[in-house]
Amino acid sequence: MAVYTEVSDTALQAFLADYDLGRLLAYKGIAEGVENSNFFVHAEAGFFILTLYEKRVAAEDLPFFLGLMEHLAAHGLNCPQPVKPKTGALLGRLAGKPAAIVTFLEGVSSRSPTSRQCAALGESLASLHRAGADFSGHRRNALSLDAWAGLYEQGKNGSENVQAGLADFIAAEIGFLEKAWPLDLPRGVIHADLFPDNVLFLGDTVSGLIDFYFACDDFLAYDLAICLNAWCFELDGSFNITKGMALINAYEQMRRLTPEETAALPILARGAALRFALTRLVDWLNVPPGALVKPKDPLDYVKRLRFHQKITNAREFGLLR
Repeated sequence: MAVYTEVSDTALQAFLADYDLGRLLAYKGIAEGVENSNFFVHAEAGFFILTLYEKRVAAEDLPFFLGLMEHLAAHGLNCPQPVKPKTGALLGRLAGKPAAIVTFLEGVSSRSPTSRQCAALGESLASLHRAGADFSGHRRNALSLDAWAGLYEQGKNGSENVQAGLADFIAAEIGFLEKAWPLDLPRGVIHADLFPDNVLFLGDTVSGLIDFYFACDDFLAYDLAICLNAWCFELDGSFNITKGMALINAYEQMRRLTPEETAALPILARGAALRFALTRLVDWLNVPPGALVKPKDPLDYVKRLRFHQKITNAREFGLLR
């Protein structure tokens, strides 16, 4: 979450007139995240999250995201629910951007997840994959293998100012992954961005999954690889195998990985690390003037990628079989 587009109280009050939420009582921008403009909204009817969709989110994809959240909630997952205006349409426009309001969920994101929280995340991720199996919507992953060369071109010229040799390092990794990427693994709906700030906890219990705006169809194990990257590395860049063990094996309690998935997990982890290194690099080099957002350091994921390049077996991530 972040704020790229400012919203005046007058414009927001006019926008809310299309909803049965009562008067606007308060609102404020949410600085965390890097993709869309988000606001915490307090109206007479309660608390909500307002999102203005920017950057990598295409307006034509929004019905998929909002429909997926409704579907998952109907299958027992705690995730935000779209609030429909009086017109019945899920999407409106505010400050010239597509906009939607979703329900607010109680809970706190963990900045330093514990092993128990990693286990709870693994169970929730598997539940998401199982619940999404009969979702009728489809959306290709616009930030997968075939997009990485284009992202590299966007960041190549400025990458040497971030780290010497980074352009050549990324180019070599893209070349490797284009040859090594698996072709036939179990697929389904994935979250594709399930970082700690997109998971809410009450204690060690997951109280909500949020921010589904990268959700798409892809390898289910790729979603697990994204979570290994996002949840199991410490601030010093070291991989915490205890957290990896908790995450993977809790996932397997709900959905057992196939032999092909376990064999591919090291490659998928490399791809996940590269994907976020690339998008962070592009964001790092292209922060809009005045935006209320702190770009995330792409080198955090370059370090993770270098770690994954040495991994040959999923047991090195904590798989117990």
